[in-house]
Amino acid sequence: MPKIRPITDLRNTNEISDMCHAENEPVFITKNGYGDLVVMSIETYEAMLEENALDREIAQAEAEYCENGKLYDAREALGALRRRHFG
Repeated sequence: MPKIRPITDLRNTNEISDMCHAENEPVFITKNGYGDLVVMSIETYEAMLEENALDREIAQAEAEYCENGKLYDAREALGALRRRHFG
């Protein structure tokens, strides 16, 4: 369940920091009843970046498949890579 806190709670930075680290999820900060900021631990942020990078790589692979329409058998492709790189 998302943690939503008013901006006045940022006065207690230790509490917000502890919450971010304990839950490994962002804390949503509201201002005048509307979403304003998102605060998260560095670990959560880095995990999000890695996930986004993987999503981009998958999207690129799907686009390449759509461009040339070639589909390879996984065993054949891995075998060709092994022969090429390991002799």
